[in-house]
Amino acid sequence: MTSDDDTPAGAAIEADGVHRRYAGGFEAVTGISFSVARGELFALLGTNGAGKTSTVELLEGLAAPDRGSVRVLGRDPYRERAAVRPRVGVMLQEGGFPSDLTVTETVRMWAGCTTGARPCGEALELVGLTRRGRVRVEQLSGGERRRLDLALALLGRPEVLFLDEPTTGLDAEGRRDTWRLVRELRESGTTVLLTTHHLEEAEALADRLAIMHQGQIVTSGTIRDVTAERPARIRFELPEGVPAARLPLSLRAAADGPRIDIRTHALQESLHELLRWASESGVELHGLDARSASLEEAFLDIAKAHRETERTAA
Repeated sequence: MTSDDDTPAGAAIEADGVHRRYAGGFEAVTGISFSVARGELFALLGTNGAGKTSTVELLEGLAAPDRGSVRVLGRDPYRERAAVRPRVGVMLQEGGFPSDLTVTETVRMWAGCTTGARPCGEALELVGLTRRGRVRVEQLSGGERRRLDLALALLGRPEVLFLDEPTTGLDAEGRRDTWRLVRELRESGTTVLLTTHHLEEAEALADRLAIMHQGQIVTSGTIRDVTAERPARIRFELPEGVPAARLPLSLRAAADGPRIDIRTHALQESLHELLRWASESGVELHGLDARSASLEEAFLDIAKAHRETERTAA
């Protein structure tokens, strides 16, 4: 994808030492820096009040940072909004559409304000709303409204796409369809910045991510980077009459009756040792489940650690 911007090769979004302060002195964002490469899907995660929305609003050009700088496609999205906005798609948490318009009328209205808009039918087909074109917006389900939000964000064939909780209200099928579409957009070269409370969604889609807490980025990197320091888990149930005490001590098992939960930083070695013991002992391990640490576990561990640090400091 070619353009006339002066963005460094590979960089579509840049935040450098960004601060954002609100009236009354509350600082929602306290000096964060990160970049998103062209064609990358980057997830920005955090607990409520972490500063995600405040950060994304700066990137979308809805406000200027109090300190630091923001660049989207090499330009300041606030001061050079006229140059940036036609190349960016934004899916907000709430679209706020006129409820008495039909789906098709809403898309056509929006297309009239969009440079180089896709045909209405194409936009609706992308998000699976073709058959709902004549339905009034007020009659759509919550999930269908989210699909309409996405259709409007994609009207201008954006180079950079901001997705704020894109699958809220969708059923499992709708969520998977949206994930498929987002992957296709990324593969076609669209840069995507995603905010979501669904950690499974970030784990399924993100090339890289950052986790925010109280206005700061506390960890960032690939999924593997973020989860690498957390232990893997092995779970199973022992047969009746086989006590947990018979397990090898090196596995450091935590037992709750017959249920066993082993945490380990060496999953392959621990699993090999467990299976060898089970084979030699003639023990069948019921419901055996072994997996690396998930993003959800890493997220919860990080949040817990920072809460404990704050309580200690207080």
